[in-house]
Amino acid sequence: MDKLNEILQEVGISKVKLAKYLGVSRQMIYNYLEMNDISRWPKDKKMKLFNLLDIKEASEINDIKIDAEFINKVDMVLNGEASNVSVSHLDTIEFKELKPREQELLNDIIFLIKERFIEGPNDSYVTYKYLLHFVQGLENVKELKYMLGYIDKLLGFVDPNEYAFNEDEQFVFESIMHTAMVLYRNGGTSKTKLAEQHKKFVAEIEHKNEEKLSRTEEINTAKIQALHELGYTEITRDNASEVLAKIAEIQSRDV
Repeated sequence: MDKLNEILQEVGISKVKLAKYLGVSRQMIYNYLEMNDISRWPKDKKMKLFNLLDIKEASEINDIKIDAEFINKVDMVLNGEASNVSVSHLDTIEFKELKPREQELLNDIIFLIKERFIEGPNDSYVTYKYLLHFVQGLENVKELKYMLGYIDKLLGFVDPNEYAFNEDEQFVFESIMHTAMVLYRNGGTSKTKLAEQHKKFVAEIEHKNEEKLSRTEEINTAKIQALHELGYTEITRDNASEVLAKIAEIQSRDV
């Protein structure tokens, strides 16, 4: 197994690349490499490794000569597998129009989330459900982008003076976020004041939800009335435009 680790290191195959190629999590790769004998690997993963290294059995690993030709062959296999995986996913979820870097980013996101689901804590599902809602809100709430920028800087992924969006607004947002995080970590605010603020937060959210519900009920009422006035029982592809126009007319009567 030491020889295999040596080959992977010299050829430049990271644990992430090998995990993607074999279709397993990164943690599983570590588990495989800790085994004393490759014969203990699952048969399908073992055969894929042999295909990558261009060998037929484990004993041939010690005879592998690492040269330009070998490295090129390995790269071709890895790239070929990556292409097949990408095409498979794109055909399924129809992302063919994405640019290569967008495809790569999306693939990395999917792979990482899948890994967290397999190896992560029990709250992984809730965490990534919240993440989905966060992403869904990006187009309507600009501050969410500023929040992403703040977290990226906090984690050291980007320069703290980089402003990918609105510089003035980001600067203000990050300054306020930093102040809030300092208070949070240091516990510098009384529990009474925090309770008051959280009560206001809950009240504001409940008010927004009530407005949204009221708006939904208003639209449903207008839809029912529109269908009744037009003599229809439901909205179909054929009458959709007519019904929507009637709904707009009904709503304008109340203005």
